[in-house]
Amino acid sequence: MSVELSQLSATQAAQAIADGLISSEQLVQACLDRIREIEPQVQAWQFLDEKLALAQARARDQDRAEGRAIGVLHGIPIGIKDIIDTDDMPTEDGTSLHAGRTPANDATVVALLRAAGAVIMGKTVTTELANMTPGKTRNPQNLERSPGGSSSGSAAAVAAGMVPLAIGTQTSGSVIRPAAYCGVYGFKPTHGLISRHGILKLSRTLDTVGLFARSLEDLALLAEPLIMHDEKDFDTRPRARMQFPAMVKSEPPLPPSLAFVKTEVWDRADETTQQAFAELIEELGERCKIIELPTSLKVAWEFQRIIAEAETAFNLDLEWQKGQSVLSPSLRERLERGRSTSALSYQKAVAAIPKLIAEFDEVFDSFDAIITPSTTGTAPGLDSTGDPVFCVLWSLLGMPAVNLPFMTGVDNMPLGVQLVGARLMDARLLRTAKWLQQRVSPS
Repeated sequence: MSVELSQLSATQAAQAIADGLISSEQLVQACLDRIREIEPQVQAWQFLDEKLALAQARARDQDRAEGRAIGVLHGIPIGIKDIIDTDDMPTEDGTSLHAGRTPANDATVVALLRAAGAVIMGKTVTTELANMTPGKTRNPQNLERSPGGSSSGSAAAVAAGMVPLAIGTQTSGSVIRPAAYCGVYGFKPTHGLISRHGILKLSRTLDTVGLFARSLEDLALLAEPLIMHDEKDFDTRPRARMQFPAMVKSEPPLPPSLAFVKTEVWDRADETTQQAFAELIEELGERCKIIELPTSLKVAWEFQRIIAEAETAFNLDLEWQKGQSVLSPSLRERLERGRSTSALSYQKAVAAIPKLIAEFDEVFDSFDAIITPSTTGTAPGLDSTGDPVFCVLWSLLGMPAVNLPFMTGVDNMPLGVQLVGARLMDARLLRTAKWLQQRVSPS
């Protein structure tokens, strides 16, 4: 029974709790049982206190029993990437430099999750300071493969059935890539849609909160209560609430049109990936057209690197000054490059973003979404978190992207399909993703 409960989708579990068919305590206990069973192999959690998780669940059940209002995530356990502040759990950012750090306040996203009734299950493993150096987590699909990064524990926890939902972040490819490698749904919203207050800052220009789930409906359920203006994050804006669950359930007024783009980095996709996408495009037929992107976009990958490295070096200056000797060689090299970036190069890169976004105006006038690989191939070995190159452009431009896990590659490992939408068309993107999923993988 416990294993069955742990495999419920968030949408199913939320309805069952609301209907009184199961309790939050039963669901959380089932997830804890699953964690005990598989965590020694997968190692997705940085912090987990079973008593604290169950106490939250009992409090949610008490709220319901006493007739208090319940939120859309009432009683649902959620994993939180360990760069996101929680006032009742450590937030150590994947580095010994922050060992034992316990914030005084929740990050905005955690506060919103609690307000929606979620149970904060624990903190999931992140790579070192949310960069590229692998952590301890293994891919549940193959324990000798990487789960990706930097949101490694969040993706693995959802893929392994430990929790139905998890929160991560993306600066280059840290949501879409691990979602693809672990075979789950991952959603990187439009930049600035979800507040980043209380989250380790790497790059204000690029950092985005992302979501992991086992269905598109669950992504929609999780996204809706998190989108709001937060005066503590200057990149958020007041806007009407997006009706994510309703949009995912609705039929598009017309069959969507997709634009397949190889981008400038197509040659970095392995042969199996290239062949898989050729077959997918053929299957979609007239609903998908291969297009070339403007040559002006060739600079985007270099601009993203300049911005990410310069802003990360600035934001991690204290770690550099006080603990350079304990940083991994790859992170030290990255910070050294960022520290040596000229102000002129950085300003040129930032100033180019609006112009590059405008290059897509005609694309989204003609197409509902862009389709492209999530990754260069299937998950690499444990010594790497993989190449984020197929995510970089969309992170730079702040466009929403979703990973769809309906293809397989080498050794029967997951191979992700990435759909990208116009900025602020996030709910419409998930509706298009649902249409594509039903078209290609109706089961």
